[in-house]
Amino acid sequence: MPVAESVPQTLYDKVLAAHVVDEKLDGTVLLYIDRHLVHEVTSPQAFEGLKNAGRKVRRPDCTLATTDHNIPTKSRKGLKDLASFIEQDDSRLQCITLEENVRDFGVTYFGLGDKRQGIVHVIGPEQGFTLPGTTLVCGDSHTSTHGAFGCFAMGIGTSEVEHVLATQCLITKRSKNMRIQVDGELAPGVSSKDVVLHAIGLIGTAGGTGCVIEFCGSVIRGLSMEARMSICNMSIEGGARAGMVAPDDITFEYLKGKPLAPTYGTPEWDRAVKYWRSLQSDPGAKYDIDVQIDAKDIIPTVTWGTSPEDVVPITGVVPDPESFKSEAKKKAGRRMLEYMGLTAGTPITEIPIDKVFIGSCTNSRIEDLRAAAQVVKGKKKADNVTRAMIVPGSGVIKDQAEAEGLDKIFLDAGFEWREAGCSMCLGMNPDILSPKERCASTSNRNFEGRQGAQGRTHLMSPVMAAAAAIVGKLADVRKLTEYTASPHIDAYKLNNTPTAPNGKAHVDESVEDDDTARERITDQPEDISPHVNSMTSEAPGSQGLPKFLVHRGIAAALDRSNIDTDAIIPKQFLKTIKRTGLGSALFYESRTKEDGSVNPDFVLNQEPWTKAKILVCTGPNFGCGSSREHAPWALNDFGIRCVIAPSFADIFFNNTFKNGMLPIAIKNQAEIEKIATEARAGKEIEVDLPNQVIRDADGHELAKFDVEEFRKHCLVNGLDDIGLTLQMEDKIVDYEKKASTNTPWVDGTAYLKRKGQGGKLAAKPVPVPTTNRGQELKDPIEW
Repeated sequence: MPVAESVPQTLYDKVLAAHVVDEKLDGTVLLYIDRHLVHEVTSPQAFEGLKNAGRKVRRPDCTLATTDHNIPTKSRKGLKDLASFIEQDDSRLQCITLEENVRDFGVTYFGLGDKRQGIVHVIGPEQGFTLPGTTLVCGDSHTSTHGAFGCFAMGIGTSEVEHVLATQCLITKRSKNMRIQVDGELAPGVSSKDVVLHAIGLIGTAGGTGCVIEFCGSVIRGLSMEARMSICNMSIEGGARAGMVAPDDITFEYLKGKPLAPTYGTPEWDRAVKYWRSLQSDPGAKYDIDVQIDAKDIIPTVTWGTSPEDVVPITGVVPDPESFKSEAKKKAGRRMLEYMGLTAGTPITEIPIDKVFIGSCTNSRIEDLRAAAQVVKGKKKADNVTRAMIVPGSGVIKDQAEAEGLDKIFLDAGFEWREAGCSMCLGMNPDILSPKERCASTSNRNFEGRQGAQGRTHLMSPVMAAAAAIVGKLADVRKLTEYTASPHIDAYKLNNTPTAPNGKAHVDESVEDDDTARERITDQPEDISPHVNSMTSEAPGSQGLPKFLVHRGIAAALDRSNIDTDAIIPKQFLKTIKRTGLGSALFYESRTKEDGSVNPDFVLNQEPWTKAKILVCTGPNFGCGSSREHAPWALNDFGIRCVIAPSFADIFFNNTFKNGMLPIAIKNQAEIEKIATEARAGKEIEVDLPNQVIRDADGHELAKFDVEEFRKHCLVNGLDDIGLTLQMEDKIVDYEKKASTNTPWVDGTAYLKRKGQGGKLAAKPVPVPTTNRGQELKDPIEW
């Protein structure tokens, strides 16, 4: 009997298939998670849930935590502890809460006094925590960064953070496959940031919704790992669940010598590389969406509006909204011009700027700093640029840049040289824009208020931001610098084994004479065996959710497209360690005027919609942007348990279900308008989930809707993911045994066990020759 030929698989299909613990007939997958990154903003409520349920972190050896979003990037020379260093009460609370949680649950933690501290999506790859062929999650939408390694990496909400901490699994759905192939050769001055901004401009912020994007082609193959990370980082801005690049020799070279990667030159390294080489999409693999881009069409690119899709070449002009195709697009364009303070037809290079920010998880790596320094060297910041900030992505990168003299180049030019952190990317810390200030930024989002209330953001590459700082306007870097090679790999190769300048470990100096601080900041747990904590030990059953059956109430209508999570709840309200009390923050920028008074024109401030239980949005892509679960929390706290829109961003869509809420996608615009008409009239509507129908107040059918059977089952019965997963402990244990045999390098075996004093972190760590697993340590960065 002939053997059936196997179906060609994509890279995503291969990685996903290797991590399926269980799969339902409807395509719902219980997915095992190899790596979990944790930070202070999206984890407090998750750890609180574990404590309330009496659960442990299942795989502390595969979990890594750091503080990054809230922390100041000022000098840490006087750092004693977080309590005295962070001035803002709410920021301090989140950071201290993380330190308490990592201590209580035995999770590895890089604190502010540790040179390995930095942005989660920088330190993961830097430490070798991110590996090809793995699954990786973090409570942050830009987790897609790690896909540059051929890793399936996705942002998750806080409920899912708790789920992964407790079970090391996620309940999810298979995504569609999308390919963006970039062939040709990039022109001098064009970087990976230009590539991804150009791609997002083509597909739009919802173009990749429901997809995992695989980036491929000769241009992608020629990029360094740093450049690939920048591209995958912004996959989420194109609506995708994740972005991926197949691993190759450039990947393997980057991973050599990384502390948590398999040790180079050992049989385990050779075995890992052999497996990693198999992670290529098969010839003939099918993609649901295919995008082809010619490199010659890409020139230095910047954003002009308030969405990453609003891009224009630096040689262009501010677009005229009246030329846009639809009335909705025209309306949105007019709003953007007003917010950005721009006039249609203005040459992009005639737009003056106030501040420059070079940093973020998109562009804060050593390659980015080298490229910007090449533009800045020997020049001075323009007088009208009040502030130009360089924020390295980690303490390791900062040390390496200083060893190369990059800090001096920037300081001599009038730039600020900062400590590692998220900084001005999202304005949750002291690094923010003032109202109506304009910033040339290397970050990833230009939403309204993203970098500070009423701040105006233009996204661009590091060399373009550096050029803008020198000129004082948005500028074409090609006119400032003579290029002999494209700044994506050839001119700025990274030494893949960075070391601290003093060649020794640098762990929290603040604990030297303070036993209490030493206990609190302990950033390395004892490495115990076995690594796996049972899910059933001391753990009660599912905590449950309110059942969702028939939901009836006043509906409020919003006539907007691309309503992002920053608009649903601004970043200043994320500084909480609770899930509740956020209803007053819902649509805060729209509900209040500049002076803080109530805006009577916004629907949720008007009667009867102040008591709305359903939200009807007539524009597509509701909930795009950040992974913050605070958005559904705010809606829920306001009283809105159901949102109806033509389409939703993936992470928001998922987060609503995790909170017992129902997002309903109605693609028929006539039906959406019919529902919105009822809402505008101040009438109640009824959402009947068991029968999947929406009715008016008199019981007449307005529309039918589809909902996945598994999600419906969970909502109707009030089931949560942890409760469901606890029922599959045997299958998870069986998976872990097989994974430890087949891919042993994925187990967390490389964390150091530091000898303490009285159970506390040693004040002055001294070099030890091996890890607790007997692995020889040769490179100082391993400390």
